[in-house]
Amino acid sequence: MPSTDRLKISLAQLNPTVGDIAGNAAKLKGALATARDQGADLVVSPELFLAGYPTEDLVLKPAFLDAIEQAVDALKQETASGGPALLVGAPWRHEGRVYNAALLLDRGELRTVRFKHDLPNYGVFDEKRVFAAGSPPGPIAFRGVRLGVMICEDMWTPDVTETLEESGAQMLIVMNGSPFEADKQDERVQLAVQRVKESGLALLYVNQICGQDELVFDGASFALDRECRLMLQAPSWQEAVVPTDWRLDDDERWVIEPGLMVPPEEGLAATYQAMVLGLRDYVTKNRFPGVVLGMSGGIDSALSAAVAADALGPDKVHCVMLPYHYTSSDSLEDAEAAAKLLGVDYRSVAIAPAVEAFGEMLAPAFAGRDSDITEENLQSRARGITLMALSNKFGWMVLSTGNKSEMSVGYATLYGDMCGGYAVLKDIYKTTVFALARWRNANKPAGALGPDGPVMPERIITKPPTAELKPNQKDQDTLPPYDVLDDILECLIEREMTPDAIAARGHAPDTVMRVWRMLDRAEYKRRQAPPGVKTTRRAFGRDRRYPITNSFQGG
Repeated sequence: MPSTDRLKISLAQLNPTVGDIAGNAAKLKGALATARDQGADLVVSPELFLAGYPTEDLVLKPAFLDAIEQAVDALKQETASGGPALLVGAPWRHEGRVYNAALLLDRGELRTVRFKHDLPNYGVFDEKRVFAAGSPPGPIAFRGVRLGVMICEDMWTPDVTETLEESGAQMLIVMNGSPFEADKQDERVQLAVQRVKESGLALLYVNQICGQDELVFDGASFALDRECRLMLQAPSWQEAVVPTDWRLDDDERWVIEPGLMVPPEEGLAATYQAMVLGLRDYVTKNRFPGVVLGMSGGIDSALSAAVAADALGPDKVHCVMLPYHYTSSDSLEDAEAAAKLLGVDYRSVAIAPAVEAFGEMLAPAFAGRDSDITEENLQSRARGITLMALSNKFGWMVLSTGNKSEMSVGYATLYGDMCGGYAVLKDIYKTTVFALARWRNANKPAGALGPDGPVMPERIITKPPTAELKPNQKDQDTLPPYDVLDDILECLIEREMTPDAIAARGHAPDTVMRVWRMLDRAEYKRRQAPPGVKTTRRAFGRDRRYPITNSFQGG
């Protein structure tokens, strides 16, 4: 018989910074204080929270692990008064190996350690490189209750749940670092439902909220009762310390009471919030004073500027129109109008002197050759040099404005429009760019620091996209229509479909193969592109690792 028939557990849905052990420990101390006021018995942190997640090769540094152990020693003292205990995620050394661990700190002591069993090694995850796998864990005894603690991937398959249930666990607690993807929350809940059905145990799921390089974590922690009913839904995209109440029923089984219910954001709203959080944390955690971007009068730069204003505040966003002979009056007007709507710093720096100087410098080498894409790219590179000069002078990070459609097929200029420290649209297809622009003109997301109302003129959304590197240029002179291109790219990238299967969707076979070839040829460019927010199942970077030298032509 348990020593208690009531239990209060607070979920610490917090924003860690990788490597900031002292800062992360301070957040945990704050959560303990809040939970103490809530009357909590236990506070649960996300996966590897003390180190920040994903920690990657930092766990290979002995000095880093020394610092983790020192922080754990200090955190133990925060529980010495008999207030809330702390179940904290951290990397942990044991018998010469390093584990992804859950540590129970209670009454001034490190009471129990459990190691992650199922180490993911797919997509963005690479945990088998740096961690040893623990044995399937047994329950943790806590004040008369047997807690079935799982660490993230341990919930994705049934093995650990089965071990915990068979060894007497009375509830399931899942500590997570689960990155955002479109529609990911439904997948998490459905997997949790399977574990509840298999075990007959209620389940508590705590996830972190932060941006970490390409990855964004949306929080959205939740709880299910034994009948798989949603009993708690924490907010997405914000920190929260959320209490949950548990009681022992007449059958001596633990029941969770109904708690906070905040519906998670979905669709375009969730994708936009992911971009805002990803950019905000990348800029602030890397201590940039703001961002600078080329404001072309096109939709990509307008949307990037809107995200930046919402993430950082308009006073930290610096937009630069970089006109040349082919820049239309519409673009000049639209760029300035969008900047005014956003309330950001705006200036114009003509690039003609630089382009003409390069042309004069290269004239002897180019003698006897016609103008071609080389001269077009000189314009883009002059813009990149200008933005980088402003970055060097003022410390602003250059925000690249390219989207996933362009990065997929190489419709971008190395050392030109690809310049930058971060690309907020890197995982956003062009068709989604249009949808997000319309959405933001009609909605202001919660927590946004930008203005109310529309953030760009309607003409930016409706006019045909163009790079304006030569007279009367349109993107569709070079590329298939974006609705066609994006469907083919999604089939190739996210679904790994064969050309024949893609053509069966109604696409011309020669167009499919042309897009395939462009996608493969552009790999060398993508390796040199800045990082950007992951929003889809398969973003460029760690999600999709293809060789640059690659002669496979699709059969």
